Amino acid sequence: MPIDLPALPYDRTALEPHLSGDAVERHHAGHHRAHVDALNAMIAGTAFAELALEEIVRKAQGAMAEHAAQAWSTGLYWRCLKPAAAGGGGEPEGRLAEALATAFGSVDAFRTQFDEAALRGFGSGWAWLLRRDDGRLAIAVTPHAVTPLTGPDTPLLACCLWEHAYLPDYGENRGKYLEAFWKLVDWEFVASRL
Repeated sequence: MPIDLPALPYDRTALEPHLSGDAVERHHAGHHRAHVDALNAMIAGTAFAELALEEIVRKAQGAMAEHAAQAWSTGLYWRCLKPAAAGGGGEPEGRLAEALATAFGSVDAFRTQFDEAALRGFGSGWAWLLRRDDGRLAIAVTPHAVTPLTGPDTPLLACCLWEHAYLPDYGENRGKYLEAFWKLVDWEFVASRL
């Protein structure tokens, strides 16, 4: 069964003005689709063709693992965002807000630490909010296609740090992109993964 490119959960222009429709289109229909297409070409006629995307990420190696991880991570990224007009951004509530305050001191302290980690990361990759096996929350930044999905942690929130996610709208200014990212986070979705 081929891996499908998931449809965006909103119109490509719905994240404006924080992420432009052109940037979203290039990222989704260009980069995301390229990973899905490359992965489908690699798994055709193999035992991987019968596996779900998450299982391919966990079992594949080399280029197949990289394309699978990028396809999965980018799919999660789109689901972690919600148009501001539909309630994206704002503040987490309930159990998630409590867990963030316990782990990082406050929600604001979490955002600061997340931004610092994302800005410290060199080159392309991902920033994550994770739930550890023991239930603690943690922040991680992974290079290139590396995903926590291959380990014991549960990814709750994904922020794409690949240049194609922010160069079209913010140039080299990753910090401005992160400011926009927080205005779009779908905290209900993130909480549902907790």
